[in-house]
Amino acid sequence: FFDYQFSIMSKFAVNILCIGAGYVGGPTMAVIAYKCPDVKVTIFDMNQQRIDAWNTDNLPIYEPGLDDVVKACRGKNLFFTTEYEQAMNEADIIFMSVNTPTKIHGMGKGRAADLKYIESAARMIAKTVKSGHKVVVEKSTVPVRCSVAIEKVLTACSGENTATFQVLSNPEFLAEGTAISDLFEPDRVLIGHSSNDSGKAACELLASVYARWVPRDRIITTNQWSSELSKLTANAFLAQRISSINSISAVCEATGADIDEVAYAIGRDSRIGPKFLKASVGFGGSCFQKDILNLTYLAYSFGLQEVGDYWYSVVQMNDWQRRRFGETIVKTMFDTVTSKHIAVLGFAFKKDTGDTRESSAIPVCKNLLEDGAILHVYDPKVSEEQAKADLAYEADGNPHVVKCIENNFKWSTSAMEACRGAHAVVVLTEWDEFKTLDFQQIFDGMTKPAFFFDGRGYLDLDLLKGIGFTVFSIGRTRSTAF
Repeated sequence: FFDYQFSIMSKFAVNILCIGAGYVGGPTMAVIAYKCPDVKVTIFDMNQQRIDAWNTDNLPIYEPGLDDVVKACRGKNLFFTTEYEQAMNEADIIFMSVNTPTKIHGMGKGRAADLKYIESAARMIAKTVKSGHKVVVEKSTVPVRCSVAIEKVLTACSGENTATFQVLSNPEFLAEGTAISDLFEPDRVLIGHSSNDSGKAACELLASVYARWVPRDRIITTNQWSSELSKLTANAFLAQRISSINSISAVCEATGADIDEVAYAIGRDSRIGPKFLKASVGFGGSCFQKDILNLTYLAYSFGLQEVGDYWYSVVQMNDWQRRRFGETIVKTMFDTVTSKHIAVLGFAFKKDTGDTRESSAIPVCKNLLEDGAILHVYDPKVSEEQAKADLAYEADGNPHVVKCIENNFKWSTSAMEACRGAHAVVVLTEWDEFKTLDFQQIFDGMTKPAFFFDGRGYLDLDLLKGIGFTVFSIGRTRSTAF
């Protein structure tokens, strides 16, 4: 049993080091620092450019409310650095918040999580910490029983160092665009720990940090493996709801039913509820697809073929919805988009974030480019460089697509600029600013007939039709070819 002594040599009650200054580590640690002025938080990342950005007013990620939180704490009890040795040795708690992407090569490629950054971080901790006892926290999304592997690496790589470690699982449940409010008032904080006294003490130390602002009844403790599996399962269930309603959107288009009316009707059932029942071009982001693929790989690894097939169908439905939307655009525009100017509004995977990982805009734009369209793209938070890099990756070396990206992908500085002279407008991200556009002015400046494709189902169809647009909205208009 370890009796934790809180950083008695400094003015801070607890010292925290976080490895990784990305979408999870940055906001999470910033809020901990903001809510716990007696806790020192240091965020380490090997990317000097990223750390430099965290130390300016131009943060490397966009998240509503994040700027104010960082400014309130930076230089007081929140620090960003590329130097880790001193901070790691002084830390009571070390968070591992590194990327765990889906493997693209080798065994399990396309489904299993790539744990090379997790192992690298564990080795760094083991070799750096000289003595004392450290609580190491999995913040990254990892496969079930990854904590055991981390413990083995920490023990095997410590060499002559006398340090001891206790590993906890503490998965994040953030939604990009609302991450700060999610952290301020979380539905729950989940901590997985081993059943021995050391594990319980480590759990209490971490819980005591969160308890500075989170009610104790929202801090849930489990064993490590239940915690790891809960993260994968939560995202799988959320993505399942989106794919389920998207499947019904196709039925609505075939029958004349309205997907919003159907979603409202079923959402009134208290057993179902209204959340995540908004039909769209498909889900995106860094977690949903990755975590479902991880879950399917886990199921297949244990010989649970039917379980793996079931969850993999959620991803297949998402891919189909994206293809279906792109095909509808082409069919509606007289079966050809060759040399046609198409305005694409939105490239991020959802509003209020600049994150493009797994964005539905990527495959939709790639397919339209491959079909010969000239795309004029606008997004208020995504850079041209990022969008082009995403499309180049999606092209996978296809020389025709690469050439199309080079010649027919144009970046616009405003929605109005993107739409000027267009044959069609395609909305792929539900940014609030698109609701207030002057659609009459857009229509007047377009090539006729003017087409409008709402991939998020959130614009006023009657208004658009009244102006003169030929409109298609997922699940809200009949599927017809003109």
